[in-house]
Amino acid sequence: MSWGDGLAILGGFGAGLLSGFIGIGGGTAFVPIMTVGFRFNQALAQGTSLAAIVPTALVGGITHIREGNVLLGPALWMGGGGAVGAILGALLALYVPGPLLARVWGAFLVLFALRLGRGAWKNVATTTPIPPA
Repeated sequence: MSWGDGLAILGGFGAGLLSGFIGIGGGTAFVPIMTVGFRFNQALAQGTSLAAIVPTALVGGITHIREGNVLLGPALWMGGGGAVGAILGALLALYVPGPLLARVWGAFLVLFALRLGRGAWKNVATTTPIPPA
């Protein structure tokens, strides 16, 4: 086992931990780890991420099903739509130049982060503090 293998395992562990803990898609962590950390091109990172997400999503999903944290009907509908969308998105990505694909991915991450941050600040402002006992 090389240092690169060890770092890949560590990156996968971190992405899996974040995925299971806060519900992010593993690709939100996998793709930046591979493009920035391992210098993969965008298309290679996305393809590798999609393959690596399968076991991560299965284990996390089964754990949440066992804990009663899943509505199976909506999950199956979303999963079916997601499978069709993933096929079409992967085929589309084959025809988009790598630098443009990286910019689209980066813009998505920035907009997503701004949306999450805005929601978090909004929730903090509307939460009533619990008086001390």
